[in-house]
Amino acid sequence: MRLRFLKKNLLIILGVSFIIATVMITTRVFISDEVTGVVAQENMLPDDKATFHYSSVPELIKSIYNANYKQYVQNANTYPGETKLVLVIQVHNRPDYLKILIKSLENAAEVHNLLLIFSHDYFSEEINYIVQGITFCKVLQIYFPYSTQLYPSEFPGQDSRDCPRDISKDDALKTGCLNAEHPDSYGHYRDASITQTKHHWWWKLHFVWERVQALQGYSGFVVFLEEDNFILPDLYHLFKEMVKYRKSSCPDCDMLALGNYNGLAEFDKLSNKVQTAGWMSTKHNIGMGISREVYYKLMGCNNDFCSYDDYNWDWTLQHLSGTCISKPLKVLVAQGSRVLHTGNCGLHQNKEACRPELALKKAQVSLKLAKASLFPQSLALTNADSVEHKAHMKNGGWGDIRDHVLCNNYAKRL
Repeated sequence: MRLRFLKKNLLIILGVSFIIATVMITTRVFISDEVTGVVAQENMLPDDKATFHYSSVPELIKSIYNANYKQYVQNANTYPGETKLVLVIQVHNRPDYLKILIKSLENAAEVHNLLLIFSHDYFSEEINYIVQGITFCKVLQIYFPYSTQLYPSEFPGQDSRDCPRDISKDDALKTGCLNAEHPDSYGHYRDASITQTKHHWWWKLHFVWERVQALQGYSGFVVFLEEDNFILPDLYHLFKEMVKYRKSSCPDCDMLALGNYNGLAEFDKLSNKVQTAGWMSTKHNIGMGISREVYYKLMGCNNDFCSYDDYNWDWTLQHLSGTCISKPLKVLVAQGSRVLHTGNCGLHQNKEACRPELALKKAQVSLKLAKASLFPQSLALTNADSVEHKAHMKNGGWGDIRDHVLCNNYAKRL
C-alpha cells in the first residue's frame, strides 16, 4: 500500500515538472543565446527599444521576452549620471492610480537621480503609453512572463480542467480534475487571479537583482512601491537621511520602511522621527527598501517562500523572518510616512468601486498640511521595539504543487 502511494505521488510530481518545463520551453526560458543566435548585448544600440505587438497572445509573449532581453532604459541620454536610488513599482491594471503615482514622482525633489523600474503583469497599450510618457528621470519597464493574461486557459492561468475552488477533495478526486490532490490548508483549490501577485513579486525580486543590467555594480537599496502609492516630495531626501542614520546608529538594520499606514496625522511632529522594529507585514510592506545582502538572505529561503501556504508575499516574508532566516529581520521605519496608499479598491474589491479622483484629492489635502514639515535636517530615534519572530495564521490559497514548482524555478533559471 505504502509503495503504491509513493509511486502515485512520484507520478504526480513528474507530471507537474513536465507541465512547468513545457511552459518554460514555450516561453524560451530554456533556450540559450547560442541556439537563438541572439546578438551579444554589447553590440546592441543603447536606444534599441523593443516593439510591442498586441494582436495575439503568441505575439505578445514574443514582445515581452524581447523587451526583457533588450532592457531599454528611456531617458538614459538625458540623465547620464549615476543612479542614486532605484524605485521598483509593481503594476497591474489600474491606470488611473498609476497616473497619480507618476505625477507624485514628477513633483519629487532630485527625481533626476532616480531609476524607475516598472514591473508589469498586465500588458496594454494604455499602460505602456503612460509609462513611456515619463521624461523626468530614467525609466525601465520589465514584464512578468507568466502572467495569467498570457495563459488564459492553462497553468499558470486558470485551466478549465482545474478543480473548482470550493469543491471537496473527495469530490475533486472523483471528478479527476487536474489539481485534485493539492487543495490548500483550508480545503480550497487555487485561483489564478489570487496566486499571480505572489508569483509576480518573487519573480520581480529575482529579475531586478540578477538580470537588470542597469543595476550591475549598484550597491544601494531598492525601494519597492505599488501602482496605488503616492510619494511625498522629500522621499529621496528622507531616504538619504535614513541611510546615513543606519550607517552611524543602526548597522544591524536589515531593511528600510519609508512608508506606513497611519497617513499624515501629526506629521509635523513625526517628520524627522524613526524607530526600529522586527519586520511585520501589516506595517512595513509599503515603501520597503531592500539591500542586495537581504536579497541573498531571501534567496537562501527560496523553497520555503515558494512552498508556504499563503498567497500573500508579505505574510510569507514575515513567516520567513525568524524561521528560515534565523535572525528576524530588523527594519528602520520612518514614522512620518513618505508613501501614501491611495488604493480604495484592490485584489478583493470590485473595480467599479475604484474612486481614484477621491484618492488623489485626499492625498493632495494631506500633502498641503504636511508641506511645512518636509525635508528634516536630521533624524531622531523615538522607539526601539523588540525584534522577534511574529507568528501568524497562514491565509492559504497557495497549496497547488504547480505554483510551488514554478515559483522555485525563477531562481533556478537565473
